[in-house]
Amino acid sequence: MSVRVIVTRPAREAQQWVLDLSALGLQAAALPLIKIGPVNNRSGLAQAWQGLAGYVGVMFVSGNAVTHFFAAKPPLALAFSAESAAKTRAWAPGPGTARALLRAGVALERLDTPAPEQGQFDSEALWQVVANQVRPGDRVLIVRGIDAGRGADAAQGSGREWFAQRVAEAGARPEFVLAYQRCLPDFSPAQRELACRSASDGSVWLFSSTEAVANLSAWLPGQSWSGARALATHPRIAAAAKGAGFAVVCESRPTLADVVASIESMR
Repeated sequence: MSVRVIVTRPAREAQQWVLDLSALGLQAAALPLIKIGPVNNRSGLAQAWQGLAGYVGVMFVSGNAVTHFFAAKPPLALAFSAESAAKTRAWAPGPGTARALLRAGVALERLDTPAPEQGQFDSEALWQVVANQVRPGDRVLIVRGIDAGRGADAAQGSGREWFAQRVAEAGARPEFVLAYQRCLPDFSPAQRELACRSASDGSVWLFSSTEAVANLSAWLPGQSWSGARALATHPRIAAAAKGAGFAVVCESRPTLADVVASIESMR
């Protein structure tokens, strides 16, 4: 019997993953555990675009950071293009974010990201690629999201904070701009039924963020996950799933091929 995969990414990304997994013969269902939207105050984004040439690099924490940052792009801005006189570079921690930057019009020669053959895609891997670009006195912009209603401190994920610390240790100045906000979606009765059924029917929960795990626990506080299985795309996410009570937690690189191979191994 085919294994069903529960894709927990935000809605747009989840639907694409469902299509990709289904095309490869896997059963997949989207159950977005994070809702993404624009920030209420976009003045910070406008200021970031106005002063973009003053940064040696801009680190985007995710594809959503790319989407909402570029939604605020002034019509005539040439930043990150081959024609731009500004040398500011775009930094992506993983392939999904890199693809989003290319779709947004970033020239390949202005983009830095870990090589596909690297064992991990995160802030640590990205720093290995861009550390030699950062000099004392430089400014680095980090584009991130915020948890709606919980304040800026809740937006400080360990990966991006680790990256900011490395920038500061190099003598440069890390700065943050909020590009989008995250919140717990409004779930339908059918989604609740799917979640409860998938806690014990052999489904594999695909987690790509610790926040998705936390939102699942907050949504269903009384649900036992002692009979559930999870596939996490980073050790920190795997630790969160174990902490939530998932009985079986495996790790995988976040590429489609690696995720599929890991799911097949869990059959």
